[in-house]
Amino acid sequence: MKQYLDLCQHILETGTKKGDRTGTGTYSVFGYQMRFDLAQGFPLLTTKKTAFRLIVSELLWFIKGDTNIRTLIQERNGIWDEWAFERYVNSAAYTGPDMTDFGRRVLKDEEFATIYKAELASFKEKILADEEFAKQHGDLGPVYGKQWRAWDSANGVIDQLAQVIDSIKHNPDSRRHIVTAWNPAEVDEMALPPCHLLFQFYVADGKLSCQLYQRSADVFLGVPFNIASYALLIHLIAHECGLEVGEFVHTLGDAHLYQNHIDQVHEQLAREPKELPTLKVNYNGRSIFDLTAEDISIEGYDPHPRIKAPIAV
Repeated sequence: MKQYLDLCQHILETGTKKGDRTGTGTYSVFGYQMRFDLAQGFPLLTTKKTAFRLIVSELLWFIKGDTNIRTLIQERNGIWDEWAFERYVNSAAYTGPDMTDFGRRVLKDEEFATIYKAELASFKEKILADEEFAKQHGDLGPVYGKQWRAWDSANGVIDQLAQVIDSIKHNPDSRRHIVTAWNPAEVDEMALPPCHLLFQFYVADGKLSCQLYQRSADVFLGVPFNIASYALLIHLIAHECGLEVGEFVHTLGDAHLYQNHIDQVHEQLAREPKELPTLKVNYNGRSIFDLTAEDISIEGYDPHPRIKAPIAV
């Protein structure tokens, strides 16, 4: 994972100090590319523990076309909780304590942080217990899964993921093996416009490679997840198409470190990378659309301890 650590160092040395939507502030560079040979091991970060279980359940959530956090909460995955909670507290249905700007306030006000945690926990309990509440307040709008599996067009619904798999199988040399999550007609309806917004597959010498374009990249918290998620996607689709894995090419637009993550980045850079783990998938003759989180695991993962950092909402 030297490529990822080099990116962190590059931003520290050359990044421009910028404001951002969250009000947190970043150090940012524009236009950066990393390449990972998947035959060399599964690219799960070893300089801090990364929650592979969360990566798996989120990717399967995308693959199944789901957009409601109820599924993720059932899998004990809280990656998208804050985005749904933000929509809820900004709606007319919410009548609790003022949650304005909770992402930053929780870092500065211990009393508020206690109130916030209680409100978020109550929200998640309602999502799990009340199906109608979940439908109304757990859905994130037409985010990744909707665009991958059910893109609305004038000619009907398009299942981009199924189409690209069929295209790879029957026309491997095509230059149109593309899936996009950036739907201009629906961006404003999404809890968060897609950051990893377009990916293209490439077949050569019996191997499947993929290039991702990511418009916005939270390098400390988000990018390790993105690398592992798309590496896993390549493995799954390669198997579906009877191919070996090739490269994951990760192209970044605005690659940034949040200003409140800098100490954590220095701590990570002081650590020595370890051997990459190995991916294990129990296909048992099934399509990738039928896999569960229990079917996917890693072996030989011995990372350095986790490094906590606040998420910017």
